[in-house]
Amino acid sequence: MTVSHYTLFDIPSGKAPSVTWTPNPWKTRLLLNFKGLDHQTQWSMKVEYPDIKPTLESHVAPNEKGMPYSIPTIASPDGTYVMDSRKIANYIESKHPLPSLHLDSVYLEKVERLWSQYMGAIMPIFLPRVPKQVLNQESVPYWNKTREEWIGMSLDQLSQEKGGEKAWNQAEPILREVTALLKENEGPFFLGDTPSYADLTWGSIILFHQALGQDVFDEALKRGGDAQVHLDLLKAIQPWV
Repeated sequence: MTVSHYTLFDIPSGKAPSVTWTPNPWKTRLLLNFKGLDHQTQWSMKVEYPDIKPTLESHVAPNEKGMPYSIPTIASPDGTYVMDSRKIANYIESKHPLPSLHLDSVYLEKVERLWSQYMGAIMPIFLPRVPKQVLNQESVPYWNKTREEWIGMSLDQLSQEKGGEKAWNQAEPILREVTALLKENEGPFFLGDTPSYADLTWGSIILFHQALGQDVFDEALKRGGDAQVHLDLLKAIQPWV
């Protein structure tokens, strides 16, 4: 049977109906919408964290670093599977070059670096919160076990020792650097009036903060030094949300 659409494999939230919540799948969902590509989300089988490997391992080679199998993954209409949000962006851009993602933008390189630094800085905030705030119960034991193995302590201990004000103080200069980048071309996008993958990348974090709770969302906006530029970006990407 010929398939005419892309399939996006995503992790469901504990809310009904299921919604995207974590940043990397947000990048891919925003990308597919930005490109105007017909796609469906693999919610029907409820791809919970323990299900990711058995769902994907017969279709795609494992990641070289990190978790062997991860979300997001897409299945293209020709049956090709691509895993990892950046690899997906490269693949989609090669197949559907317009509208352009501007993957060669110097802003994308900077934003991807800041994205990684920021996610590392707020890890003591979001790792303990995700199983309480977002996940379905099927994924909670897997999340807690794997994350505690990575960091070498319980998530409660991580929150107590490295979370809160300590984490936000580490995150603040990163947020302010992103704010400065958004102002360089007077927004709402990093390239001014031209949307690019850099916007979808940083937008994924803003949307993630909304899923984590209003207090996290508000604190991030405050720490960034100028909440309005991030709110303007969030508004500008709404057509693809």
